[in-house]
Amino acid sequence: MAQSEEELLKKRFLELADRAYERNLYTFSGFLSPGELSIFYEIEGQIGHVDYEVSGGVEQAERVMVRFGSEDMFGYPEDFPIVCLIVEPLMKKFSEALTHRDFLGALMNLGMERSTLGDIVVKEARAYIFCLDSMADFIMENLIKVKHTSVRCIRSSEMPEEVKPELKEETVLVSSERLDGVIAKLYHLSRSEAVEIFREKRVFVDGRLCENNSRVPNGGETVSVRGFGKFLYVGREYETKKGKSAVKLCRYV
Repeated sequence: MAQSEEELLKKRFLELADRAYERNLYTFSGFLSPGELSIFYEIEGQIGHVDYEVSGGVEQAERVMVRFGSEDMFGYPEDFPIVCLIVEPLMKKFSEALTHRDFLGALMNLGMERSTLGDIVVKEARAYIFCLDSMADFIMENLIKVKHTSVRCIRSSEMPEEVKPELKEETVLVSSERLDGVIAKLYHLSRSEAVEIFREKRVFVDGRLCENNSRVPNGGETVSVRGFGKFLYVGREYETKKGKSAVKLCRYV
């Protein structure tokens, strides 16, 4: 993201925070990428006068919104304007094997802004699309085909079990608990390749950009490595006789 774009985004966050504070009403950002969320955290210290919360509609969502304001501030609650749509083929036996990119491409072809769309979770023949409530009817009316497969959209009345994150426990042996070593071991990279990922600003810890490759994560922190995946760092379990540390992780499947 260009420097000018970053500054405009920071300005937008500050405007939303001030509007919530001055008018006693909730304000919301659009859906943010991990990089955009990290930019929000850079100005976190400038919005101490306003409560905020982050959500993408499902636990550990990749794309999230920021809500400015709280029930303590305003005296009333307000939910995030996020809807989950279930997209499925009209005739499953004739459907193609569709990917995240296929569904996103079909939505972009409808002229939608990326900020109106959250995560897209593809499970077997179905896709679960998180979007702004204001865009749900438009999508349901216009998303009738993905590639060559005719589809239908259904508004989910509650959070489908299928989109809740699956965690796979793993224990890896590392010479130290530094993030670059853990990432290298988990994703089968060399240490220099892991360090390069930090230089490319592709590592986020609890949504915040992490450029310190020697950082030791704390138990309970979520580490996202763009292009590779995401894991929950549980902590060190034991030390081997050769002095290596066995650390427990929960990888998001």
